[in-house]
Amino acid sequence: MAAQGRTTNDAQEKQVDYSLLKFLHILGAILIGGGLIGVWMADLRSRQLTELAPFAEAVRNIAVFYDGLVVPGAVLLLASGSWLIVSYYGGWGFLQIPWLAGMIFLFAFEFIEGNTVTRLYFQRLRRLTRAALAAGSITPELRRARGETLPTFTHFLDLPMLFLIIALGAMRPTSWTLFLIGSAAALALATLFTIAIPRLYPWQQAEGETAEPSRSQAK
Repeated sequence: MAAQGRTTNDAQEKQVDYSLLKFLHILGAILIGGGLIGVWMADLRSRQLTELAPFAEAVRNIAVFYDGLVVPGAVLLLASGSWLIVSYYGGWGFLQIPWLAGMIFLFAFEFIEGNTVTRLYFQRLRRLTRAALAAGSITPELRRARGETLPTFTHFLDLPMLFLIIALGAMRPTSWTLFLIGSAAALALATLFTIAIPRLYPWQQAEGETAEPSRSQAK
């Protein structure tokens, strides 16, 4: 009876631990999703602006969403996910589970790409925007940075990849079909956005235009 009681208590404790880790994992996904949507909207808004001051505010909002939501969510997702894999999926045994291996691969890719390309790009864009504000007009360096293709592509890739990660976790397919088709669709969608959105909202400003309002506006 005592042994049976200990077994029951161990099972209950394990269930509580699993429920807590699952909650933290879902919370991390919510933070990342909300942050990336905020980054996407703030970036899109910045592309619609030609005045320097509102543009600088939009760029600042991108940094707030990244540092305030995406980064904490990624850390929480990484910690809880690693604990779940080690405790409940046999460590490296996840390689035999297509949906789980696909989620881990995509998360690792997004974590590395996000911290080496996209986030660093937006940090540089914020520094260049501050320099332009100090100079009183959009600088050539800021103009060139805003038109860079690679960080634009990786930025537009973030949300489709996150949606694919969520789809794998929700559907839990037993083959690699969803992973392969979803990855191809995410790359195609990011490519479409990279080509279409900069053309839809061409970000440029006359060389002589400054951040100060014109005389007619001042009147």
